[in-house]
Amino acid sequence: MAPSAKKHATNQACLIPGGFTVLSLQFTTDSAAQHKVYVKEHKVRAEKSSHRPQDRTLFVLNVPPYCSEDVVRSLFSRFGAVQSAELRDHPGSFQQSGPQLSRYFQPAEKQGFKVAYIVFEKSSSVTAAKSHPHDVALLVSTEQRPVRTGIQKWIHRYTESTLHLDKLQQSIDSFMEGYDKRKEEEATRQKEEAEQQQEDEEGWVKVTRGSKGAKARPHSEAANQRALQKEQRKKKRKELMNFYTWQHRNTQKEHIAELRKKFEEDKQRIALLRAQRKFRPY
Repeated sequence: MAPSAKKHATNQACLIPGGFTVLSLQFTTDSAAQHKVYVKEHKVRAEKSSHRPQDRTLFVLNVPPYCSEDVVRSLFSRFGAVQSAELRDHPGSFQQSGPQLSRYFQPAEKQGFKVAYIVFEKSSSVTAAKSHPHDVALLVSTEQRPVRTGIQKWIHRYTESTLHLDKLQQSIDSFMEGYDKRKEEEATRQKEEAEQQQEDEEGWVKVTRGSKGAKARPHSEAANQRALQKEQRKKKRKELMNFYTWQHRNTQKEHIAELRKKFEEDKQRIALLRAQRKFRPY
């Protein structure tokens, strides 16, 4: 009866403190060793991003270095359709970066264990991943999806690191076109804001009555920049006035010191004359 009870226990999910569920990874069917990853539903109050919906995002810890984003996506696709898979060196909120850079301009990827954020198309996939038995390992490398290791991995990385001049030039041209376009849009936006909010010499802004139901115009970046420049000019004038005040005070101190010096010299001269004077009654 003992073996049947043990078999029944291994068919259940393994939960550990912290709300994590243990999942086993096996590199191939011939591999004897298994790797453990820890998953739980991603719930962060401070993060309100549509890229990581709280009801459809799975947080994964201890992802091995040989698992890329494509491999992670394929591993967890058995629980349901995967919308996106993101690998990071450390846990953190989603940061919407600027334009997508080409692989030629991205820094070298750090090697080591990582964390992953898996976004499913359905919330039931998160529940299925959390209830998966820990003794049923997920295969990393299969015949349909081989994962390179050892010398094959390094040869592939070396081949990918070789720069092709035509592709590199095409990537540079594409990036510069997008950069010029963003610069033109930013300049146009700043010009429009400057025209809408023009200040006179005394710093007043002319306000006109808009259409009925129009919302108040918020402070623009150009207006904030002008206000900052105005404060800097005031600060410079104040510093200049303080400099003149200090110069005048220093001049007064030097004048007082010179008067004191002359006073002491006069006292010594009078004392010397008194000492040289002799009484002569006849």
